[in-house]
Amino acid sequence: MAGVMDSVNQRTQLVGQNRLELLLFRLDGTQLYGINVFKVKEVLQCPKLTIMPKSSPVVRGVANIRGGTIPILDLAMATGRPGLADLKNSFVIITEYNTKVQGFLVRSVERIVNMNWEEIHPPPKGTGRDHYLTAVTRLDQQLVEIIDVEKVLAEVAPTSEAITAGVIDLETKSKAISKHVLIVDDSSVARKQVMRCLQSVGVEVTALNDGREALNYLRRLADDGKRPEQELLMLISDIEMPEMDGYTLTAEIRADPRMQKLHILLHTSLSGVFNQAMVKKVGADDFLAKFRPDDLASRVAERINIAAEV
Repeated sequence: MAGVMDSVNQRTQLVGQNRLELLLFRLDGTQLYGINVFKVKEVLQCPKLTIMPKSSPVVRGVANIRGGTIPILDLAMATGRPGLADLKNSFVIITEYNTKVQGFLVRSVERIVNMNWEEIHPPPKGTGRDHYLTAVTRLDQQLVEIIDVEKVLAEVAPTSEAITAGVIDLETKSKAISKHVLIVDDSSVARKQVMRCLQSVGVEVTALNDGREALNYLRRLADDGKRPEQELLMLISDIEMPEMDGYTLTAEIRADPRMQKLHILLHTSLSGVFNQAMVKKVGADDFLAKFRPDDLASRVAERINIAAEV
């Protein structure tokens, strides 16, 4: 386990060309699962857990780790399976999503693999609407499933999607009616959160599942003689996505003279100063951590008012 953690610590600063590293783990069987190393802070043997009354059954307890109290979620139970029984021989993956730290209880942690986002694909059609996957890939002829952690967290600890009164004034709402925003996110929960937020602002929304789809959409606009920065108020893109990540999507847009003026906001559950550096490197205009409806609405309102002045 020390070897795995050394590798996590060394590689968290990966800056790839459409690349990612997955930490592989298992829950209650032979199926392999993956989580982006960027989200991982630490891996450890399951510590002593203190049960919290009235919490979700998925939260097996809280643990005191490095001076902080962290909720530990049973990832098997969260995705509809029986909870893990042998806690003493299980492991916890400490993660950070949307600036919040939590641990995911898993049966075993395998290794880290370096992959290209082009090798990561959306879940197969026919998986159904209630699945917990954002993507799948293959490794050594074995299917690796990437869990939609944002869906898990939204079910265990729902966050408010409402915009605070006064954040969007009536004048901005009236200007928003003719504006169109493109959003890109592989998580169905995240897409719906962003869509509902923007619809409350009053803009029209087109939602796509990954960077490849978004790039093709923009190229079609350009091929038809349209200028994406005139057709769209802005692009709001996740970073972690199958086929093509948000960093690569941004770089591709900036490299095409027909669309390079499009305003791009990277909207992600990834945290840290590292992302600010990457935003500058690939040429995005802005960066916002998920999911803060007031902040997101404010960024969109700012773009609406700038567009109205042009």
